[in-house]
Amino acid sequence: MLQRFFAKPWRALAFVQAHVPSQCAVCAAWPATRLCAACLARFGQPRARCNRCALPLPGGATQCASCLLHPPPLDACVAAVDYAYPWAGLLSEFKFHGDPGWAPPLADLLRHAPLAQETLAAADWLLPIPLAAGRLGERGFNQAQCLAKALAPARLRTDLLLRVRATPDQHALGRAERLANLRAAFAIEPLRRHELHGRSVLLVDDVMTTGATLHTAAQVLRDAGAARVAALVLARAVVP
Repeated sequence: MLQRFFAKPWRALAFVQAHVPSQCAVCAAWPATRLCAACLARFGQPRARCNRCALPLPGGATQCASCLLHPPPLDACVAAVDYAYPWAGLLSEFKFHGDPGWAPPLADLLRHAPLAQETLAAADWLLPIPLAAGRLGERGFNQAQCLAKALAPARLRTDLLLRVRATPDQHALGRAERLANLRAAFAIEPLRRHELHGRSVLLVDDVMTTGATLHTAAQVLRDAGAARVAALVLARAVVP
């Protein structure tokens, strides 16, 4: 069993990094977990956010003007932190430097975000945003799937929402360009489409920038008959 577990190098790395004491990745405190309590308290404080798109809001407000005027296909969206220091750098380590050992501590941070527990409890299934086959092959793992598995492994589904078309890098694109870029990128597994009818599903991703990816995926799920589609993301970018 252990031989099968360690057959993939990234799994062995994640196991070691999750169980061996080390320095805090932010302040270098030793010994510590990957994120020490002091840094979590300093950089992980919750803030008021729009309950449909997770953008920061002044205290007391529950929805931003954009979501009130143009309701998105997401019934709810929860984010733990802003996409800023130190989270942007830590997510880069997670995604681009072969370090899936970040999934458990980041999932724990996400689990304790305001409304995260209620959003998780309401979901029949957790659906990580899928990667295109080529990108998955390069990276060796899907960071959204790692987060979803750490959050609720028994409700993780990777066989419903499919990535059927690779898309160019979107970092420099605006929302309209991203939406065009993502057209026909997602689909529902045809033999399992009926399973979505009347279900409550929760999309999981690491970063939400303009919302184009999550909204495109959410619309595909709605068109397949999902009754409720929400999203849980670790970090929310504030786009000018």
